[in-house]
Amino acid sequence: MFKLLIKGAVVAALATAGAHASETDDAQVIELRQYKLEPGTRDAFVALFEDKLLDSQEAVGMRLMGQFRDRDDGDRFTWIRAFADMSARERALNSFYFGPVWKANRDAANPMLIDNDNVLLLRPAAPGLKFEPPAARSAATPPKAVWAIIEYLWKRPDEGFVGLFRDRMRPALESAGINVLGAYVPVDAPNNFPQLPVREDRKLFVWFVRGESHADLADKLARARQSEHWQRDIAAALGAAEERAPQILHLDPTPQSALR
Repeated sequence: MFKLLIKGAVVAALATAGAHASETDDAQVIELRQYKLEPGTRDAFVALFEDKLLDSQEAVGMRLMGQFRDRDDGDRFTWIRAFADMSARERALNSFYFGPVWKANRDAANPMLIDNDNVLLLRPAAPGLKFEPPAARSAATPPKAVWAIIEYLWKRPDEGFVGLFRDRMRPALESAGINVLGAYVPVDAPNNFPQLPVREDRKLFVWFVRGESHADLADKLARARQSEHWQRDIAAALGAAEERAPQILHLDPTPQSALR
């Protein structure tokens, strides 16, 4: 995002922030964005993002679902933004990146970024597997631990994995006390804002969970996987579907993250 040096006329804003919030309550497209930052700059980046680049994005038609520090890497920042659909994404990104707020802040943000192209463009894997609309942001709400699990598959997820997760994995996870926030698959459409690259991976599946702590999530997930039900009905099918071990992002919400 922040390496862009876009030139041109400012695109008009898209009405009011309240109207945009209602549009994105049923968001059908999200971006999962992972950034590599210059060593030692993450706190400054978070402060700039939340002070200047959070409300200003929502004002032009996006919903900031959450932003996070990566617990395993002090120089990584992950965030999720949502759009009503792909057309709304194109309009909102044009409005923001050709607009005055980004123009005023890009010179402060750009030097802190090493890489900002690790981006997955996703849609809900099935009805009932998308994020609930986030509550109003409040730093007073105690943050919980969030995990994003990226499954790398031999086949596209709609060739069996979506059904495996929906019908067998999710019920088993929830029976173990794990709060499954949502599950997503790649958007099967061209990137309609090519100034921001996205990964072209199609054989992956991303699911999100939340727990009281990272230790709490690790314990509950281990117990789910060790259960008789998992070993009998899930383990073999999951192992056959995975091309390699999943990547797990251990995420700590930032002060103004809606998802916390």
